[in-house]
Amino acid sequence: MTDDSAREELRRAIYGPRDLSTLPVFAGGFINFGYWDGIPLDGPITVEQRIASQGALYDVALDALDVTGRRVLEVGCGRGVGVSRVLRRQPRLVRGIDLVPEQVDRARRTAPDERVGFSVGSASAIPFPDGSFDRLLSVEAAQHFEDLTGFAREAARVLAPAGRLVVTTFFAGRDDAGPELAGLLETFASGLDLAHPVDRFTDDLRAAGLADVRADRIGSHVWPGLDRWVALGEDPDGWGRNWLVAVDRGLLDYYLVTARKPAGSTS
Repeated sequence: MTDDSAREELRRAIYGPRDLSTLPVFAGGFINFGYWDGIPLDGPITVEQRIASQGALYDVALDALDVTGRRVLEVGCGRGVGVSRVLRRQPRLVRGIDLVPEQVDRARRTAPDERVGFSVGSASAIPFPDGSFDRLLSVEAAQHFEDLTGFAREAARVLAPAGRLVVTTFFAGRDDAGPELAGLLETFASGLDLAHPVDRFTDDLRAAGLADVRADRIGSHVWPGLDRWVALGEDPDGWGRNWLVAVDRGLLDYYLVTARKPAGSTS
C-alpha cells in the first residue's frame, strides 16, 4: 500500500477492532518484540518469559530517561500496559497518546491512576502545549509514523528545556531498503510498517534543535529471542523468521535513539 489513508485505515483496523495484542506472538498486551537479555533461548520459552522480555524493553528505554519526579509523555501508548512500567519509577505524571481510539479506551481501563491520562493524538500533531513534558518516550511505535520529521519537530516542541527523548524500534539500515523489506516481510508489504532510515530520523531530531542525538543498536538482544519465540509457536515458518534474514542483509536493525533538548532552548 502506498496511499497514506489506506495505510492509516489498515493500522486502525489491526490495532482497533482486531486488537493485535491478542496474537500469541505478543502474549501480554505490550505489542513489542522484546528485549531478551538474560532469558535462556536454548530451550522452551514460557509465556511469562515472553511477557518479561516486553517489559524489559520498556526498562531499557526508561533507564535512559530517568523519569522519577518528571512529567512523561508516551507517544504511541497502545493499550497503556507500558505505563504501568513507567509508574514503577515514580514520575510526577504520565500522559499517553495513540492514533487508535479503541487503544486509548483500553488504556484508560488498564491504568486507572490519578497521575495518568490518555488521549487520541498523532505523533506529528501532539495535542499538548509547548514545554509540557520533561521526558518523551516511544516504544516500538515509530515504524508506523507517516511523518517522522513532523514527529521530531513536535517532540522538540512539547519537551521543556533540558528535557529528554527516547525512541526505540526497528529502523531501516539504508534509504533503499523498502522494496527488499517488502519482499521479505508482510508488514512492510502491506504498509503497516514503514522503512524509515535511522540516519534520516537522527538528522530530523538535530534539525528540530535537539542535541546529543544517538542511535545505538540493541538488536542483538531483540532478534534472537523473537526468532526463537516464533520458532516455538504455531507458525514456525511464518513471517517472523524473516526478521533475522533482513538483519543479516543489513536492511534493518533495532535501535535505541536518545536525544536532549538544550537547557537554554525555546520551543
